[in-house]
Amino acid sequence: MPRLQDTHVYDRHEEEDDLLNRNRRRVVRLWEDFIDFAFQGNVLEIAFGLILATMFTALVTSFVSDIVLPPISVLLPLNKNLEEKFAVLRSGANHPAEGYNTLKQAQADGAVVMAYGFFMNRLLNFMGVGFSLYSIASVYQWMSKDPIIKKTIRCQYCCKFVNINSIRCINCTSWLDGREDHFHHQIHTSATTPGTSTPGAGPSQ
Repeated sequence: MPRLQDTHVYDRHEEEDDLLNRNRRRVVRLWEDFIDFAFQGNVLEIAFGLILATMFTALVTSFVSDIVLPPISVLLPLNKNLEEKFAVLRSGANHPAEGYNTLKQAQADGAVVMAYGFFMNRLLNFMGVGFSLYSIASVYQWMSKDPIIKKTIRCQYCCKFVNINSIRCINCTSWLDGREDHFHHQIHTSATTPGTSTPGAGPSQ
């Protein structure tokens, strides 16, 4: 009997060790899969690109708001910053006689305002970011000879834009090298001239 009991205890410990080993291998496998997913090349490139894009956008926004707009507010007949320019469409309950001084004051009073200065500020920020990105892309293209700025033309059949070097439209699959017009011309000639056959068809009876 003691031997059977010892054997039973040994089997139980062996099963526990096997269970621990399986769980350990499962955890290790999950961790390795996570490492492969999180640190693969594409994910890292996207993460670095997003971080740089966020920092670059904040830098350009600060340049436009803090450097460009204040001189414009001084040169133009503006009595306040461009962001604080607004039109009151409906006054609030506590509308002061001299008018609202700031946009936040008008909004806090419940006034209905048209914040065109805020919109113009965002528009200038957008133009600044777009022009800066275009300048960087142009310099990179000039230095690396890599045509990242691709010129496009409008397809004459579906009127959608395609690469200027394309010989076939990616949208309507029409040929852009002239063979489409040549094919249609042959069909028109075959339809108007008796005794001729359509290209690709058998002889007319």
